[in-house]
Amino acid sequence: MASTQARIGQQALAVLDVALRVPCIFIIDAIFNSYYDPGSGWAGAMGKVLVRVMGVLISSVVLLLSQKALFKFYTLFFAVLLGMAAVLINYYATSHIDFYSAYYKAALGFRLLPRNGPTLWLGMAAVQLVFGVGYVFLLNLQSVFAALVVLDIMIPLWGLMIELPADVRQLVAMFSGLALALNTAVCLAMRLKWFYYSCRYVYLLVRHMYRIYGLQLLLEDTWKRIRFPDVLRVFWLTRVTAQALILVYVVRAVRRESGDGYLLSWDVFWDLTSNLIISGCDSTLTVLGMSAVISSVAHYLGLSILAFIGSTEEEDKRLGFVAPVLFFILALQTGLSSLDPEERLVRLSRNMCLLLTAILHFIHGMTDPVLMSLSASHVSSFRRHFPVLLVSLALFVLPVALSYALWHHYALNTWLFAVTAFCVELCLKVVVSLTVYGLFMADGFSNVLWEKLDDYVYYVRSTGNIIEFLFGVIMFGNGAYTMMFESGSKIRACMMCLHAYFNIYLQAKNGWKTFINRRTAVKKINSLPEMRGDQLRDIEDVCAICYQEFATSARITPCHHYFHALCLRKWLYIQDTCPMCHQRVYVEEESRDRAAFSNNNGGYAAPQDAAAALNNELLEDNDSIEYDEDEWGTQNGSTPIEEDYINDDTDSTED
Repeated sequence: MASTQARIGQQALAVLDVALRVPCIFIIDAIFNSYYDPGSGWAGAMGKVLVRVMGVLISSVVLLLSQKALFKFYTLFFAVLLGMAAVLINYYATSHIDFYSAYYKAALGFRLLPRNGPTLWLGMAAVQLVFGVGYVFLLNLQSVFAALVVLDIMIPLWGLMIELPADVRQLVAMFSGLALALNTAVCLAMRLKWFYYSCRYVYLLVRHMYRIYGLQLLLEDTWKRIRFPDVLRVFWLTRVTAQALILVYVVRAVRRESGDGYLLSWDVFWDLTSNLIISGCDSTLTVLGMSAVISSVAHYLGLSILAFIGSTEEEDKRLGFVAPVLFFILALQTGLSSLDPEERLVRLSRNMCLLLTAILHFIHGMTDPVLMSLSASHVSSFRRHFPVLLVSLALFVLPVALSYALWHHYALNTWLFAVTAFCVELCLKVVVSLTVYGLFMADGFSNVLWEKLDDYVYYVRSTGNIIEFLFGVIMFGNGAYTMMFESGSKIRACMMCLHAYFNIYLQAKNGWKTFINRRTAVKKINSLPEMRGDQLRDIEDVCAICYQEFATSARITPCHHYFHALCLRKWLYIQDTCPMCHQRVYVEEESRDRAAFSNNNGGYAAPQDAAAALNNELLEDNDSIEYDEDEWGTQNGSTPIEEDYINDDTDSTED
């Protein structure tokens, strides 16, 4: 019970911490979006710039405060607000005796409070008493000073009750406000020491973390400490909600005056939604807020898919990080926040299409390992296979449907070409995965060892990834055309360089390395003698790698150990030694190595030197050989796919 209450208390503090940081984002966003008039002279311009800089600086400092310092800052801030509210009420009550009556009559159509009498004074006295007690409580004043402060706030009301002249009432209210302002200034000045030591502590802490852990960990720690994604998410949702309420109120008021009723038509609803979306990405901070919302949606989508397919891989939970980063870079690359409203809506929809294809590619990367593990482990449960197959089918159908819808509504341009290419690439990946899955399942139902299975899997994956490599080259050309003839930017150029390195150069390099390694392994296997027929039956042993009997043939190593050719070839992808005794398997290469170790005098090098050189070569050989999952077919799944979508987000002005 106690632990539950403590957890609820921590969650409440976390919610309050996020809520108190959101106003800082609103202030910074308002300053950056405010209109700047440079025609007021250099003095006025400098003053405006100074005010803007100070506002951004103070808001940033408050945003980065620790939780304890943040709560203390808002305690003082709300105390100042209560004091100001109490002074304003005293001023309006003494200067405009009919203020409340006129307000209620204008707002409600009838007189809620009497123009004179005990009811009005008691109501105002109750409000001022609440403000005074709250002011005293937040500033934590002592009992004597607390009583004096409350008395100071209530004195102007006594002038109203005894019906002092108007000039005297205003003078009393002015002195009361000055006394309260002086008390507030003294209280804040007494806390300057706390403010100084708090700033010094933060500075020393930041400097210590920077020296020990570096800038990256410092930024990561600050990002998590202030819960910046949650702050951005609440900021964006609050802003959009407030704008939605204002728009709905204005539209209903207009429709009521025109006699169209209160119900909103579909066209009006679409216009409201479009305006909200357009205003939701009109600045860098709002784009960050939208990215935070996308991060939350993508995160829970990824967790749902992982739970549905039964995967527990931690690396597959990065969808909530990949999706917002892609969206934000796409927004920066296309200059989303600086576009005109109508063009911004079109660009945002195009970016969303590219983001959707990227998310589908990432989901395929989540389902493919589960599909391969189920097929390779020969799991026969239909309930385990059905979710993964259903997701794979959806990954094939959704790109086809998306491409069909886009081609029926838009003419061909560089953006549509890029989205279609990514959809075709995803369909190709799904076909390759299902084909390999079918091969492994067929091998699982077969009672005979399928020695050509590894070759077939390699051929299927290599064919698919050669086509994907060609798509990468075509997309690089598409991005180059967009940058030269449509809209070029430094961010686009950087993304094209990353795309060329990760998705073209590294894929080609790894694919060629895998091909050479496989060819070398096949050459080593073919150099070993093979046993068949009666000789095979006389062995009466099993393969030391797969523990299966020799059905058709076996390969003999120079150290006289027997293995299946397929098993030994997979082993040679990783090591060049016998799995049993760790002696060299490839005799011809060993003899050449011995010849290479001869010294200039015609003799051989010392045995220990030869062994050391052989050891180094083995290490180099092992480093150059990759596992099956690093073949060209699967290497594409481990390289970043984000550059594809970032690079090929085109800025075609054609619709």
